[in-house]
Amino acid sequence: MTPNVKQYTAIVGGKPVTFETGKLAAQAGGAVTITLGDSVIFAAATMGQEPREGQDFFPLTVEYEERMYAGGRIPGSFFRREGRPSQEAILVSRLADRPLRPLFDQSMRNEVQVIMFSMSSDAENPLDVLAINAASAAVMISDIPWAGPVGAVRIGRVDGKFIVNPTYPELEKSDLDLRIAGTRDAILMVECGSDEVSEEDMVAALAFGHESLQPLVDAQLEMAKEIGKPKRVVPLFPLEESIVNEVYNKVAPALQAALDAPHTKAELNAAVEKVEADLVAEAGEDAEKARKYKEAFEEAYKRVVRERILKQGKRPDGRALNEIRPIWCEVGISPRAHGSGLFTRGETQVLTLATLGTPKEAQELDNLSPVDTKRYMHHYNFPPYSTGEVKMLRGQSRREIGHGALAERALVPVIPAEETFPYTLRLVSEVLSSNGSSSMASVCGSTLALMDTGVPIKAPVAGVAMGLIKEGDDYQILTDIQGLEDHLGDMDFKVAGTEAGITALQMDIKISGITPEIMANALAQARVARLFIIGKITEVIPEPRKELSRFAPRITIIKVPVDKIGAIIGPGGKNIRSLQDETGTKIDIDDDGTVYIAAIDGSGEAIARERIEGLTETPELGRIYTGKVVRIADFGAFVQILPGVDGMVHISQLDSERVNKVEDVVQMGDEITVMVTGIDPQGKIRLSRQAVLEGWTVEEAAEHDRKGRPNGDRNGGSDRGRSGGGRGSFSGRGGERSGDRGHSRH
Repeated sequence: MTPNVKQYTAIVGGKPVTFETGKLAAQAGGAVTITLGDSVIFAAATMGQEPREGQDFFPLTVEYEERMYAGGRIPGSFFRREGRPSQEAILVSRLADRPLRPLFDQSMRNEVQVIMFSMSSDAENPLDVLAINAASAAVMISDIPWAGPVGAVRIGRVDGKFIVNPTYPELEKSDLDLRIAGTRDAILMVECGSDEVSEEDMVAALAFGHESLQPLVDAQLEMAKEIGKPKRVVPLFPLEESIVNEVYNKVAPALQAALDAPHTKAELNAAVEKVEADLVAEAGEDAEKARKYKEAFEEAYKRVVRERILKQGKRPDGRALNEIRPIWCEVGISPRAHGSGLFTRGETQVLTLATLGTPKEAQELDNLSPVDTKRYMHHYNFPPYSTGEVKMLRGQSRREIGHGALAERALVPVIPAEETFPYTLRLVSEVLSSNGSSSMASVCGSTLALMDTGVPIKAPVAGVAMGLIKEGDDYQILTDIQGLEDHLGDMDFKVAGTEAGITALQMDIKISGITPEIMANALAQARVARLFIIGKITEVIPEPRKELSRFAPRITIIKVPVDKIGAIIGPGGKNIRSLQDETGTKIDIDDDGTVYIAAIDGSGEAIARERIEGLTETPELGRIYTGKVVRIADFGAFVQILPGVDGMVHISQLDSERVNKVEDVVQMGDEITVMVTGIDPQGKIRLSRQAVLEGWTVEEAAEHDRKGRPNGDRNGGSDRGRSGGGRGSFSGRGGERSGDRGHSRH
């Protein structure tokens, strides 16, 4: 039976983006493929039949799986199959989850699962924004209740002109990489890296992006209208408004008092927990009433905090709306790490430590992106003790991966190019204490650590998290939000950058969307805060240190001929391993002949450099070398002047005086100093010890070599100054020579 395949095409930035459904995964709630160029993403959305029993939150999971066959590749793992998700796959999952989640009714308890995977990758069109659109379309045509659709685009800027859904080559030239998702009326999600873009240009890019995603919204609405399944009616479990009002009236005075009292995070939590315990105790033996009170308490607490901010301009910790928590910084925390920076803002504290490595220590990427290595890495760890909790350690969470990627993106624009600073850089941010904005604190800690290391960054980078409380048309923007404001607020808007402009931007939103006006105001308020924080950083360390840590490797770069790389490496890597072990260095070689020598000990670097230069040096006419005698014949001595390079000193050129026998002057293994007097087209090298003894110039040496040795006199004459620069041709039998007749130059 031929499937009833339907296609819907949106023209986005002059390129067709095509949704297709009806061919694949018929038993899923909704299934689509989306195509741009030869890049194809599949997405399926399905909802469970019954609500999860005992669940007190909406159970949504959004998963993206990267399939290497999409790019015609076999996974590089030992098992040759996809294993744990790559960082890129985790980031795409988060990217799709964030705009979808706010549009679900949070009182739903039926499990919803959205699964996406790559079917084809053309290495030209990125897959991440396609995944958001595919996920949205799958939910739209399914039976899952949802307030979508969502459209998503990527915006670049080349030569001052915005580009919709730029290709990878275009992104390399772009100073902006903005991913934006939204509905018809509002922006829902922003993820951005940029090269010090101004706030005004960022607002223009956001407006351009929101306009550009509208055709994708239109296409999905058309799909839902024509082929969408009827939305299933599912039980909802909203809080009873009467209970919330009752609880609010009971606890508001006590909560107000707790918020007004000076407090730390722990002290406020303890006070709030006591108010909750007293409330639940009022229910007595009525377990159902106690349960309802407990559920309603969180909403009542949220209402109190939000009302104080909106109506009184009072934040939970008493700060003004645009006030930043107290900041203090320190560098040089770890004596052996190559650099370290401690950044503390209020009760949030992050220690970032930096390590420098060789170019070959760059991370190798095994994903569908055409980028296969990364020389700047930022890793973010959020242990349970940072919030006073006890939990199992089970590796990095999605949140940790996402925060690390955001901090990395913020610093990349100021990292010096590999050509001028040939290091791989790894930064690790350890969150030691958290009460909000830990990802932005890791950006600040990274700036401190990089400058402490001596990395010549372009400019200091700082980050700040902005919040939003919005009810109807009334709203307040909060600078430097703490954990409670993030939890009970409507937006977490992270902005990082230098004094010149924005380098990273991320927005998570819990409501249906915010307007460009709100975003513009938030960006302007964030800039003031960012400049203030940069000032605090530069009070501690005003610029990068002039010298690297004595424990950091010093990297020397030399260039060698490409055809000499094999001589350095040796059979099976024997030469280079031996050289590294002997000198205590790390040596990396690029295919273009660039050699990086990394050493902490300067003498080891000098020895390694000298040895490599010797291995790759080409003999020069007229140059003087000291070499070892490696073979003796009756007509002369063969001398190794460079590794693997021998030349012959004719017996007539061994001394200024007549030589009867080679062994009268040199023995096997002796070191002698010689000049290169000739190099024939076949590469045979003629040497002269006489030239060195008599102090010939390069021109004199060349003249002697041109005239050749005297005919018939194998010693080249009996007096000083006898010629003998050329060795003639050899038959290989008994030292017989043609063209050697002993002519004297007199």
